[in-house]
Amino acid sequence: MSSFARFARNLAATATLMLFALPAFAQSDDDLLPVTEAFHLTSDPSQPGTVKLHWRIAPDYYLYRGRIKIKAADPSAVTLGQPALPNGIKKHDEYLGDVEIYHGDIEATVPYTLADAANKTLALDVQYQGCHEVEPKICYPPNTEHLKLTVGGASTIPTSPAAPSATAAAPPADGASLLGAPTAAPGTEGAALPADQAFRFEALAKDGKTLVLRWTMPKDYYLYRDKTQITVTSPSGVSAGEPDWPSGIAHHDEHFGDTIVYFDQVEVPVALKGVGDAAKKVELDVAYQGCLENGICYPVMTRHLSADLGSGAVQIGSPAESAPKDAPAEVAPTPPPAGLEPADEAKVGIVAAIGLALLGGLVLNLMPCVLPVLSLKAITVLESGESPGAARRHALWYTAGVLVAFAALGLVVVGIRAAGHGVQWGAQFQQPVAVGLLVYVMLAVGLSMSGVFEIGGSLGNIGNGLASRSGPSGDFFTGVLAVVVASPCTAPFMGSAIAFAFAAPIGVAFLIFLALGLGLALPFLLIGFVPAVARLLPRPGRWMETLKQALAFPMYLTAVWLLWVLTKQRGADASALVLAGGVLLAMALWWYGRRRGGLSWIFSAALAAGAAFALWTVHGLPAQAASATTAADGSVPYSPAKLAELRAAGTPVLVDMTADWCITCKANERAVLDTQAFRDLLKKTGTVYMKGDWTDVNATIGAFLEQYHSVGVPLYVVYPKGGGDGRKLSTVLTYDRVEQALAAATH
Repeated sequence: MSSFARFARNLAATATLMLFALPAFAQSDDDLLPVTEAFHLTSDPSQPGTVKLHWRIAPDYYLYRGRIKIKAADPSAVTLGQPALPNGIKKHDEYLGDVEIYHGDIEATVPYTLADAANKTLALDVQYQGCHEVEPKICYPPNTEHLKLTVGGASTIPTSPAAPSATAAAPPADGASLLGAPTAAPGTEGAALPADQAFRFEALAKDGKTLVLRWTMPKDYYLYRDKTQITVTSPSGVSAGEPDWPSGIAHHDEHFGDTIVYFDQVEVPVALKGVGDAAKKVELDVAYQGCLENGICYPVMTRHLSADLGSGAVQIGSPAESAPKDAPAEVAPTPPPAGLEPADEAKVGIVAAIGLALLGGLVLNLMPCVLPVLSLKAITVLESGESPGAARRHALWYTAGVLVAFAALGLVVVGIRAAGHGVQWGAQFQQPVAVGLLVYVMLAVGLSMSGVFEIGGSLGNIGNGLASRSGPSGDFFTGVLAVVVASPCTAPFMGSAIAFAFAAPIGVAFLIFLALGLGLALPFLLIGFVPAVARLLPRPGRWMETLKQALAFPMYLTAVWLLWVLTKQRGADASALVLAGGVLLAMALWWYGRRRGGLSWIFSAALAAGAAFALWTVHGLPAQAASATTAADGSVPYSPAKLAELRAAGTPVLVDMTADWCITCKANERAVLDTQAFRDLLKKTGTVYMKGDWTDVNATIGAFLEQYHSVGVPLYVVYPKGGGDGRKLSTVLTYDRVEQALAAATH
């Protein structure tokens, strides 16, 4: 089939699709010119070293100056200089901001240098975009024409004009729809479905304060998560909370970059804030956008909802199409400055992943994440000096606890992710009941070390020459607790290994988590099995009992820290309940330590049951609302829409994904991010500091972590000035590293 025939077929398919996808137009689009006729391009390569490009723009059409992109088809064969473009007419575009446009005829001059002077062929890719400025007011998708010119030859027209790309819908003028959106992409067979069939939308009212939005898509259609916006139009005082998105699928889009999409069906609960007895009827606008895989993209569709939260009745209006409100300012992102290339986790093989896991587990011993279990680790190390046999037993049982805990925790996370639910490393700390349970555990361990009661035998019988030792259960429990408390953060080298495990088969994931555990336990194995290392430890003595009791106080402080985290998640009521439960638990353990037989254990069990009930009550308390204002540290709350707005404006951004339970995050804040030097650096570079709080479950932040292949927090991403991909920073920050990253991002 000839190029002309293929072009005619695609143009006919476009016209057919528009009858279905754009029914709201009062005027037909049949009279609109094909993109290559609306913006007719010719070239003049007659002067060696310079090529002139000329556009003849049809009446009632205009061309964006900032959307003209000229690239060499083979950068190794030719080097292009900066194109010289005439000044355009200044215009304020609703979606692109202040732009310049062209009418009539324009000419661009492009200097070039050929790598081989004998070469007489100049191959260029010229991309441009323009709009029709009278009814119907629509914009064409970006169009690329491939020029193959003879240096010193006569003026030519493009030899292979490319059909308009519809991989992503571009911003239209004046809020109108897109020409060819949906249109069939080159090579796409058959017509796409109308918008209301491609994205079947439903809404349900739930419990008087929540709406559940549901999209159902046929095979190969997908919905963008970040292109969805929910706006309450009536009554005043009612607003939509953050949508509770489930885990989606990471997708790389040519124009929107890395994003999250949904296939088949997705249900999204949305809490309504400010709903009272007098405000049961709510009006909302729900805007969304999606695409056909390897085909066309639809414009943003808006559905109006009228919901009666009292009766549960929901009426949905017909779909209306509008323009994407957060489309990127540049269709083709500019290359990042030198030194700020994207820094996604490196792709590794199985052997490399296991090696990184081993190294990451070893480094984890030095991370602030393990500080809460410093007391237990110190006792384990000191007990290893009793005798060679005792040292080996301590090391083996501690290692067994670490390996079992790492394998179990890791495989649970992998299993949940494989089932389609979004969960990252350390997510157990987002559950208030889990945090409260750890408060109880830390309190119980501290009371045991203080001598209120004993777990697994005494630490040492001072009267019998320190001959006895803590039992295997104590060593095993120490290893388990070390993993559970240390899991919220990731050490260097761990990220790539865990990310590989998340995507690997279950057997490979099992090996990687065992390697992480082996790395964490390696220092204790060396103490137990290398006599030269064990001899460096102080000899056991009566002083160990005093040290054990003194080291109980860090465990109490850890319980206080966890209570602070719980307050952030569920408020003061939750902390009061857990404190009351902690008192009951302490009384139960105290009575357990004093009893001398009989049925006195029933009293301890009853007290423990009361503590468990207090903990379970925390589960029903509401989450604390996040502040939407600028924080005292100068940061702004993270939101995909705000980030897109800043990037479209060319503003450098540092995104900080953190959590109150992440000790490494807090260490980075104290060392770098909460300092006056960092605030001065932000002002100097004009960088916006954006912070996302992952203390509680947040699907939006979870999707951001998945987008950057991060297994947990902390995550730091720098977006350069003027556009370009973000660069991940190390999980452990220094001021010098941050300064270098921001300097590179603003050049």
